[in-house]
Amino acid sequence: MADADMRRLIAAVAPHARRALLVNKSIDATVSQAATFADILNGLSAAIFLIDASCRIVHANSAGHDIVGAGDVLRSVNGQLVARDAQVNQTFRKAFAGHGKIATDAACIALPMIGVDGERYVAHLLPLTAAARSATATAYKSVAALFVRKAAMQIAGSEIIARSFDLTPAELRVMSAVVEIGGVPETATALGIAESTVKTHLHRVFAKTGSSRQADLVKIAAGFSNPPVH
Repeated sequence: MADADMRRLIAAVAPHARRALLVNKSIDATVSQAATFADILNGLSAAIFLIDASCRIVHANSAGHDIVGAGDVLRSVNGQLVARDAQVNQTFRKAFAGHGKIATDAACIALPMIGVDGERYVAHLLPLTAAARSATATAYKSVAALFVRKAAMQIAGSEIIARSFDLTPAELRVMSAVVEIGGVPETATALGIAESTVKTHLHRVFAKTGSSRQADLVKIAAGFSNPPVH
C-alpha cells in the first residue's frame, strides 16, 4: 500500500513519465516514416538528391549515391553537390540566390548535362514546399529536390505514340527530347538543331495531340510508359 508521501511522489512523476512515453512514440513514428521514405526513393531508377540552400546533400537515394560515386556529371565536395559543368553550378547558385530557399517563381528548372563519355543527362531542380519539407525529418532541412537521369531521347512507347497521333519521325524526336529535357533551348542543343526548328515541330506536335503545353506532352508520354522503377 502506498502512503500519502508515495502518492504525492507518483502524482509528481506521472506527467513526466507520460511525456517521455509520448516522445518515444513520436521518435519511433518519425524513424519509421524516414525509413519508408528512403525505401521509396531507393526504388526509383532516377537519381534523387534532397539539398539545402547551400547545395549540400541532405539525402540521396541509391541511384544518387551511384552517380556521385562515379564522379562523372555530379560529385560531392565536403557534402556539397557540385556539377562538372560550371554553367550548371552557376544555375544552382542563381536558383537559390542566397536567400536561403530556392526561388519560388521557378516551378522547375531543367538542366542538360553531358558526361565525360558523351552520355547525356537531364536534371530537374524542383523547389519543395514547406509541407513537403516537413513530411519527414530526413527532408526537413532540404529546400529543393534534384532529379537526375540519363536522357534516353526516346520515350517509352514512342512508336505507339507516333501511330496514335500521326507524328513524323522529326516531330517524335522533338517530343521525346522535350519530355526528357523540358525546354526549347535545351532540346535544340541536345538534338543539334535550331530553336526555330524545335518550335516549328513542337507547334505541330501540339496541334496533332490536342495539347498546348509541354506539361501536357509529359502526361501523354506517361500514359504510354512504365513507372520509373527498377
